[in-house]
Amino acid sequence: MNTVQLIGRLTRDPEVRYSQGTIPLAVARYTLAVNRAVKKDNEHPEADFISCVAFGKNGEFAEKWLKKGMRIGIEGRIQTGTFTDKDGIKRKSFDIIVSKHHFCDSKDVSGAGEAPAAQNTGMKENTDGFYEIDEDMEDDDLPF
Repeated sequence: MNTVQLIGRLTRDPEVRYSQGTIPLAVARYTLAVNRAVKKDNEHPEADFISCVAFGKNGEFAEKWLKKGMRIGIEGRIQTGTFTDKDGIKRKSFDIIVSKHHFCDSKDVSGAGEAPAAQNTGMKENTDGFYEIDEDMEDDDLPF
């Protein structure tokens, strides 16, 4: 079984490109900084920097909603591969292919007061941290 669940912070905004086929496919690449569980001598936790790739609707979601510094959760699978670089050296690649994104912060990283999922969507945060969804909204307007 090849499943991965991670929680971490985006090290930069996702880089999104679209394929050149008859139906363009979004491909979003970003790096997730994931803290290790073990700390050394009361220091800050060490982090692993995990390369993530989201395709199609997940890539479009990443382009629209994910920003540098956000804490998100992802679900997906590990994919490894090999390639030859421009100098002729054989290299290995290790990526997480993302199947789901989850917001982990209740407030926008920029301090604007609304969670990223609520910005410009007509959703308002309750005092319990959940969002009320306007009954008139279409399913296509929701960020998930």
